[in-house]
Amino acid sequence: METLKKEVISLSEVKDILEKVKTEEMDQIQRWTYDYVSKFAKLPSQVSRTIIDELVASCDLKEDEAVEIANAMPTSIEELRAFTFGWKKLILTDTLNKILGILNKEKKDN
Repeated sequence: METLKKEVISLSEVKDILEKVKTEEMDQIQRWTYDYVSKFAKLPSQVSRTIIDELVASCDLKEDEAVEIANAMPTSIEELRAFTFGWKKLILTDTLNKILGILNKEKKDN
């Protein structure tokens, strides 16, 4: 199989892609992946993409960092710090609060 392009996408977006494939046509890894994303995707893919785009535009995050946050949907500064610690860059408390505001707004709207 040839790779056409590489792109970071959310669990919800993976779920949407796999839902287009009939289960009986999936290989074992695709079925495992579909089972996983069905259990852990927290929002519709359109909402995840909105969050990702807004986090990248408003909070100076890279797309892979924004996807990580959109997948987990942390609810506190402490949870957010657990992610940012792994990125080895300092995220100011004001920015963390802004991130939480974006997440909370999208959760409330959906």
